[in-house]
Amino acid sequence: MGTTGKAQLLLSIINGRRIVAGAKLLLRLHAPGRNVPILPDDAFLVSYGKSGTTWTSFLIANLVHPGTAVTFGNINELILDPDVLPKRRLVRVASPRILKSHYCFEPRYPRVIYVVRDPRDVLVSQFHMHRKRNAIADDYPMEKFATRFVAGQTSVYPGSWGEHVGSWLAARNSHPDFLLVRYEDMVSDAGRELARVATFLKIDAKPEQIARAVALSSADQMRQLEKTSAHLWSTTKATRQDVPFVRSATSGGWRSSLPKSSVAVIEGAWGSLMRWLGYELSPGVEPNQSSSRFHESVLGTPPSCVAAS
Repeated sequence: MGTTGKAQLLLSIINGRRIVAGAKLLLRLHAPGRNVPILPDDAFLVSYGKSGTTWTSFLIANLVHPGTAVTFGNINELILDPDVLPKRRLVRVASPRILKSHYCFEPRYPRVIYVVRDPRDVLVSQFHMHRKRNAIADDYPMEKFATRFVAGQTSVYPGSWGEHVGSWLAARNSHPDFLLVRYEDMVSDAGRELARVATFLKIDAKPEQIARAVALSSADQMRQLEKTSAHLWSTTKATRQDVPFVRSATSGGWRSSLPKSSVAVIEGAWGSLMRWLGYELSPGVEPNQSSSRFHESVLGTPPSCVAAS
């Protein structure tokens, strides 16, 4: 095929894709992502990637949909994912809806459950997710990944951990329609934290309903579900099957996984914010004083879920 023929073929492909994209928009078959139409009584489950969104989604779904077997095959339908589901499907779901999001601060979200996790553990979890997606080799240097992580270059969504967490806390902390949940507190007592979420969502959940949802969303149960239905889930269906999505499901694993140099990079970048959230820093590390004063002045007093830890 000559140069002219190749050019015509490329133009034909481009025009074909435009026609398909236009048809999807017209028929509302596209995933709207951040541009999802929002209703006044919507609630959003928000977190930075690999901070516990999936586990929290299972907990809430098992509580809100007791008559449905929650799996990786239907979780995006139960806790709506605007980055995956077509707009036509999203607008047909009856209110009140629960949607998930990984975006930095979005002022349109009416009510937000924000899940935060120690960034040192987030880094480790993202590292293994990149391996699972074949985005990096198994022997990729953790130190190099840590540098990219702090720069916000390891997430498919814009922003770093500090920018994501900081944007939401600065704008919404202490707001009555904002609930901060720490992943570490869910590990410690999932039932207690799910009860907080239920109260926030105005769900009158009995203790036995909370206990049932927690049991159905345990790490062991989710590992079994991963074996049978992860191939149906948009996040894992085209990824390595020898690298698990549900790993240890614990907190503090970074202590045995991260080189000291990588820990220092993270704590150097976000130490004051981490301390405000109740995460202990390495011995001898003192956050930048100006950053500490900034977080105290902007974010105020740490919420009760942090102060009590």
